[in-house]
Amino acid sequence: MKILAISDTHGDSNLVKKIGEIAKKEKVDLILHAGDVTWFGEETKGIIKPLTDKGEVLIVHGNHEDIETINHLSEVYPTLKNLHKTGIERNEIGFFGSGTTDWGFKEDSENLFNELKEAHSKIKHLKKKIMISHSPPTGSVLELMGFPGSYGVTKAIKKFKPDFVICGHIHEGGGLIEEIEGSKVINASRVPIIFEI
Repeated sequence: MKILAISDTHGDSNLVKKIGEIAKKEKVDLILHAGDVTWFGEETKGIIKPLTDKGEVLIVHGNHEDIETINHLSEVYPTLKNLHKTGIERNEIGFFGSGTTDWGFKEDSENLFNELKEAHSKIKHLKKKIMISHSPPTGSVLELMGFPGSYGVTKAIKKFKPDFVICGHIHEGGGLIEEIEGSKVINASRVPIIFEI
């Protein structure tokens, strides 16, 4: 399965259009969006349609929009699926996620882990798994840039052992790919990343 990952498009319709063109040219099977599709909740024209026109998009919300915004967009665009606190199977691959942002408080990490646990329970029988989180994990190279990661995301990586983790939130880390606890972690913040599983 060929997948395009992206995050933090922030209402940039030109960027979203370019990503849609890349998805079409590369013939990706699925697009994953790790949140922050808007800028402070303001909807703008063309923020998601160029992606949904290319096929199915699995998405979680970020800190710039609430879950209601993503639910609304999912109603408008049938190929957009909200992955927050749920799991979906596609081609024997499990996708699960949470859009909750971890701001470094213990409650945030616990909440985020519990949401990922709930989502994982729906696809735990599958051998291949991809986790989507707006927040990056702790122990990431992103922390060397002075940004804290989420203990809840790292705990989920250790517990559920996804093959891939797609995250965003930290724009400066866009395009970074690293391995944490055996999972390939991709920060797709404003940088489309194509991979295969």
